[in-house]
Amino acid sequence: MSLTDLLISLALMALVVRQLRGRPLTTLGLLWPLALVGWAAAESLHTLPPPGAGMDFAVLGLGTGLLLGVLCGALTRLNRRPDGVVIAQATALAAALWIVGVGSRLAPAFFAQHGGGPALARFSAAHHLSAAAWTAALLFMALAEVLRRTAVLAWHGRAVRLSAA
Repeated sequence: MSLTDLLISLALMALVVRQLRGRPLTTLGLLWPLALVGWAAAESLHTLPPPGAGMDFAVLGLGTGLLLGVLCGALTRLNRRPDGVVIAQATALAAALWIVGVGSRLAPAFFAQHGGGPALARFSAAHHLSAAAWTAALLFMALAEVLRRTAVLAWHGRAVRLSAA
């Protein structure tokens, strides 16, 4: 796990933690997580695993990210102030799920770097998982989680804005 990976993960965690108190839902607020994860994917995702167990693992990561993103978005409250500004306030459960999602992407690297490398290698060999499969699964999970949360918040934010009009 590089310092850049850690900083991106901490920035993504801060995104939802900051929303526990309620923050205006802005285009920039919706787009900057996409930019962070998109940059990480462009930097790290050089090859996809071949069809088989590695691709199945990557698809599992994608599905997990989709589920977490939908739940995080759905569990974030959106309210319109009298001045028309939409406020997004993450519930404790939304923040917890988001942190679980980000943390689960950090966990394999942390585990490997702190004595779990041989166990992770045995697990990967037993399930035919290459480094490309791990990279794809974790990045697909991050991209899907951020994209789905953003889509849910944008859709609900639009509905809240239109309901007042």
